[in-house]
Amino acid sequence: MAKRDYYDILEISKNATAEEIKKAYRQKALKFHPDKNPGDKDAEEKFKEAAEAYEVLSNADKKARYDRYGHAGMGNGGQGYGGFGGGMSMEDIFSQFGDIFGSAFGGGFGGGFGGSTRTRRVNKGSNLRIKVKLTLEEILKGVEKKIKVSKYVSCQTCKGSGAKGGSSFNTCSTCNGSGRVTRVTNTFLGQMQTASTCPSCGGEGQTITEKCNTCYGNGIVKGEEVITINIPAGVGEGMQMSMSGKGNAAARGGIPGDLIILIEEIKHESLIRDGNNLLYDHYISFPEAALGTTIEVPTLEGKARIKIDPGTQSSKVLRLKGKGLPSVNAYGRGDLLVNINVWTPQNISKEEKQILENLAGSDSFKPKPQKSDKSFFERMKDYFN
Repeated sequence: MAKRDYYDILEISKNATAEEIKKAYRQKALKFHPDKNPGDKDAEEKFKEAAEAYEVLSNADKKARYDRYGHAGMGNGGQGYGGFGGGMSMEDIFSQFGDIFGSAFGGGFGGGFGGSTRTRRVNKGSNLRIKVKLTLEEILKGVEKKIKVSKYVSCQTCKGSGAKGGSSFNTCSTCNGSGRVTRVTNTFLGQMQTASTCPSCGGEGQTITEKCNTCYGNGIVKGEEVITINIPAGVGEGMQMSMSGKGNAAARGGIPGDLIILIEEIKHESLIRDGNNLLYDHYISFPEAALGTTIEVPTLEGKARIKIDPGTQSSKVLRLKGKGLPSVNAYGRGDLLVNINVWTPQNISKEEKQILENLAGSDSFKPKPQKSDKSFFERMKDYFN
């Protein structure tokens, strides 16, 4: 099923400010909050959908990619771009955006979907960035790449818990399992209360009795993973894709980071990319230009034959419709534009020189006024406009 537009989900315009985006998400989240709609699966999906939309639109980089490429620009073929569509739980949503709900549902997230004042921190793994180089042929049809990535992975000895086999977890005595400590200080304005992450447990609300000997209690170790990346057709140089949960593993069973993929184009030996169009320069001889001929030009799918009419002038542009690249977020393909250049010989024999001197006096060989004296690039600009 096609994914809904993120702006439609939050019912905002593309020009909405950061504050308007946050306000719209809060309204949707409160409307479909699980505490308010117990047992309602449809409301739960709308709650997750709103969280996914906010996760993208509240991030300047992700919002810019989404505005330019739509869902395809968020990575992984349009499934689970920002994270929540990729299988993250309610706990993940509350751990990242719980502060937005304020005190509407008890001020935090603990054992249920609200009603608890626990704000135990959930670890989040760091994002990874890799570059993937693609040929124009791969960009034409899309491609599946298998990439071996060095990253932090979950410790297999302790299954990511950080605890040695047989050891247990104790509630932190400093914060009593809340993950935060509250301090009250006296000021000239009166008493001021501040809350901060518990220094004893690092905000996790619990401590390990005996740490794992492999990961030393972190729950993660250096490792490798082979990741399959499905790159859609039509991507371009500098475009970024995101795969949720494929970054570094998080300490002690937290939320993995994301894998950010940067697209790089490998220069084609003959063709130049200009948006979704391709440009190609082809030279013909003077006799071919005068008499006409048939030429072969390269495309991304093999050779194509083009007829050159008699009397063709230098810098004439021929268009092969639909022989360019597809758009990453739309139907159809660009064109292949062939710029015809008439080659002027630089070294000629005496006999050839005599022939040309004889021809120079003929009215047929005298230059005729042209409709335009614009350069090839100026005419290309007119063509695209």
